[in-house]
Amino acid sequence: MGAAMAGHLRRAGYPLTVTTRTRERAKGLLDEGATWADTPAGVAAVSDVVFSMVGFPEDVREVLLGPEGALGGARPGAVLVDMTTSEPALAIEVAEAAAARGAHALDAPVSGGDVGARGATLSIMVGGPADVVEAVRPCLDVMGKSIIRQGGAGTGQHTKMVNQILIASTMVGVTEALLYAYRSGLDVERVLESVSGGAAGSWSLSNLAPRIVAGDFAPGFFVDHFVKDLGIALAEARRARLALPGLALASQLYVALQGQGRGRDGTQSLVHALAALSGQSFPPSAAPGPAS
Repeated sequence: MGAAMAGHLRRAGYPLTVTTRTRERAKGLLDEGATWADTPAGVAAVSDVVFSMVGFPEDVREVLLGPEGALGGARPGAVLVDMTTSEPALAIEVAEAAAARGAHALDAPVSGGDVGARGATLSIMVGGPADVVEAVRPCLDVMGKSIIRQGGAGTGQHTKMVNQILIASTMVGVTEALLYAYRSGLDVERVLESVSGGAAGSWSLSNLAPRIVAGDFAPGFFVDHFVKDLGIALAEARRARLALPGLALASQLYVALQGQGRGRDGTQSLVHALAALSGQSFPPSAAPGPAS
């Protein structure tokens, strides 16, 4: 996702300096004219705005606050924009550390998956000072179609938790419905035509259900990363003394996928965990006497 998003910035005319753990992953951007830096601090040293997109909170801490992190190289007035789905408390910590150095930080997680990243249609949920958000809005507009400031530091991450809670239970419903359709002997593609445009419609149904039907479990978003997100949401819910049983169930089902060795599959592979509960592989066989 990060490569696609950076590519939009480059093609919009912004000078781009990049770094990744594996330089080969940046080859496409470098071929398009981006400049390489060996460290996040090296990126920050030549940048007015630094965007980060990594996997886990510990990666955010290393890339932004570590010995070679972006904040160490940031110039006064620079803006660090972390687009990782991470912990609200860490977003606040980064913002406070940036302010102490005369810089600024925004938490700006995204929703829309690989499809949204490639198509520049992401929903971007931003936490941070209003004037700083407006200063970087032209860059955000290049990557997304919905850019909404939620409030101060950490509120972007809290809003992303709302997003992930919604997706978690929705994906359980999508995969259960598909299993039911298969087991009833229905033409599943025809079923999707009927239900996608009605009250049951959702982004997950329209974009991920067809991948399930096609047997395509390649990651638009890794199961491992989604389990991380749901863990953050559950921890925040516990902190707020809020019971979210649907979220807890979805989290356990996704952990089951990790146990099946599917942590690097896409989130749509949830269908395998649910099929296994009925002693089935996917796609399941139809029940006797299929519908006609």
